[in-house]
Amino acid sequence: MRIDVQFADRVGIAHEILAVLARRHFNVINVEVDSSDVFIDVPDLDAALLPALREDFLQVAGVKDVVPVDVLPGARRRLHLDTLMTVMADPVMAVDAGGTIVVANSAAAAVAHLREQELNGMSLAALFGEESLQRELLEHGFRVPAREVRLHGQPFLLDVTPVSEPVESSLGHTVGGVITLHAPRRLGGQIHALQNVGGLDLLIGDSEPMRALKARAARVATVDAPLLIVGETGTGKELVAQACHAASPRGNSPFLALNCAALPESLAESELFGYMSGAFTGAQRGGKPGLIEMAEGGTVFLDEIGEMSLYLQAKLLRFLNDGKFRRIGSDREVKVNVRIISATHRNLGKMVSEGSFREDLFYRLNVLHLDVPALRERPDDILPLARHFIERACTQAQKPVCRLSADACAALVSHHWPGNVRQLQNVIFRATTMTDKRVLDAADLDLAEDRRLGLAGDSVGEAHDLDGAVAAFEKALLERLYASYPSSRKLAARLGASHSKIAGKLKRYGISGGK
Repeated sequence: MRIDVQFADRVGIAHEILAVLARRHFNVINVEVDSSDVFIDVPDLDAALLPALREDFLQVAGVKDVVPVDVLPGARRRLHLDTLMTVMADPVMAVDAGGTIVVANSAAAAVAHLREQELNGMSLAALFGEESLQRELLEHGFRVPAREVRLHGQPFLLDVTPVSEPVESSLGHTVGGVITLHAPRRLGGQIHALQNVGGLDLLIGDSEPMRALKARAARVATVDAPLLIVGETGTGKELVAQACHAASPRGNSPFLALNCAALPESLAESELFGYMSGAFTGAQRGGKPGLIEMAEGGTVFLDEIGEMSLYLQAKLLRFLNDGKFRRIGSDREVKVNVRIISATHRNLGKMVSEGSFREDLFYRLNVLHLDVPALRERPDDILPLARHFIERACTQAQKPVCRLSADACAALVSHHWPGNVRQLQNVIFRATTMTDKRVLDAADLDLAEDRRLGLAGDSVGEAHDLDGAVAAFEKALLERLYASYPSSRKLAARLGASHSKIAGKLKRYGISGGK
């Protein structure tokens, strides 16, 4: 039986309590002393003997009560800790101040190809085969940034948390650390869990073009092959890609995205394929896995694939051919199982004929195909989308949900929407946050502001194809804004785009300051 002897603290009382058990010749196998309790494990004690023993305890000055307990507090903590370590999917190891492993979970033993008993007592230098790692941890008191390590050829992100004496302790120094190893696929899964990727039911709209899109998306989602999504800017191509991923057999695995237009070539390559330690100036120590590696078993979405450089196109093509790639600075090939979904607003067929996009890559990406309709092609969906965005904006602003007046509805439906759903969302957000009215009318939508910026369609109305319309729209927008933001950097900040992208477009359209 295990008992809790409750007492008022004084010098020597714990010794007197144990003396009572000794006089009765009880064998004690474990004792835990707290400020007002002595927890004792007495195997020979049973319920019949407890009342008499309790009377003896109460004769000790300061003893208040004796109650049975199911388990001692320390043993309870150890049981919970052991269970916690066992259920953790990531490898976890606790090490002492000398860098020796004192306890490790089953996941750590599995990746080390050892039994838990064999792992305990091993030094970090012996485990990872890297003296510099253990030396760095000890020299910095286990306070070092996360870095990549390899264990039996497999990459892991090593994260360290120092273990220190309590602040009130006279020592107050670091006594070791807790090391957690994150596999790239686990990191991708954690990112995916935060994204809350939705399925086809999140594609708002019941017009004929949207019904056709949803039906085709449901079919291509189940086919494990590359998918190319085409549509104008702002039509929701990434949302369609997320929906296809969620409806696919890979739906419970990571969905990671890269915007090819938002990053320069070198950075896009490192984000997509990762790099080794020392691959370039400023590289994270130990290296870093790329999106393709972290998305193991899932999907990588390449937005604006038409902006990808020819060099990266060649590297992506190699990966699509055999599922293998090399990190920057590595001579070792890595094989992963991911699905590639790409999207663009550009005419890739025309780019192929012009030599700015590889023909072989185009056919590898375009195995499956989806066309996302422009908002003006599905006017029946404008008002349902607007009401959805109103509800979201009002919730975000913590204000009552407002509604649209008849003239506001008419203005929305009759608008050209060259910026598509994204433009509609921005208009609604601006209208709901800039007024406290419960009913929004046409004036609150401020569509005249869009016309002043060349967004109403007049500047693109004479274009004969999509690329021409987009180019005309871009040129008109940049010309109008450049007067107020007379440098490529200021204009890039205003539009939320990269400096290099805006500088290139200014040069392309011959707008002053584009160099």
